[in-house]
Amino acid sequence: MMADLHDFLRSRRSIRRFRPDPVPVAVIRRILKTATYAPSAHNNQPWRFAVLTTTETKNQLAEAMAADFRRDLEKEGLPEADIAARLERSRRRIHEAPLVVILCMDAFGTNSYPDPKRQQAEMTMAVQSTSLAGLQLLLAAHAEGLSGVWTCGPLFTPETVRAALDLPAAWQPQAMLFIGYPAESPSIPEHKPLEEVTLFLLSQVTSTPVNFENSR
Repeated sequence: MMADLHDFLRSRRSIRRFRPDPVPVAVIRRILKTATYAPSAHNNQPWRFAVLTTTETKNQLAEAMAADFRRDLEKEGLPEADIAARLERSRRRIHEAPLVVILCMDAFGTNSYPDPKRQQAEMTMAVQSTSLAGLQLLLAAHAEGLSGVWTCGPLFTPETVRAALDLPAAWQPQAMLFIGYPAESPSIPEHKPLEEVTLFLLSQVTSTPVNFENSR
């Protein structure tokens, strides 16, 4: 049973192409509910979810974000053909995903400190907590036979996203998740060796890499 769970967690993939089948409302509610069981600093639960399933709302978001994206690309001096291609790809990704979730953070319940250092740490904890809910959402979707991908476009244009969707002023867009039934089956991406990303501290004065292959 434990091995099955590890296999399940490791089988999640970032999917960008979906079948057109809509995601049932009951399934959407179930995966969102599971996402809310993520851990959060001080149990503040700062995550908020804006759920898009209709062509109208997706179009509102796609066009609003495209306008900002165009301005940024023009500032970079890209040729018009490249700009048009990137904008079309951006619009298509939003429209082709049966379910789009804008993952937001509401920092209203965070602690307030008089010094900037602790206040910044408090905001970082809220961002981390929101991110944990996003991962839990993707895993819950995976459990339902759905797939998804995490994108960060809203970070570059938060006010535009908030205005396009008429979100509450306190909701700070953090990410955009595309979710649906997969239309592709990508291979397992290469992962860095565990030894490269892990350091076991075996004493207060030394740190020694551990050979995981021989550890039991």
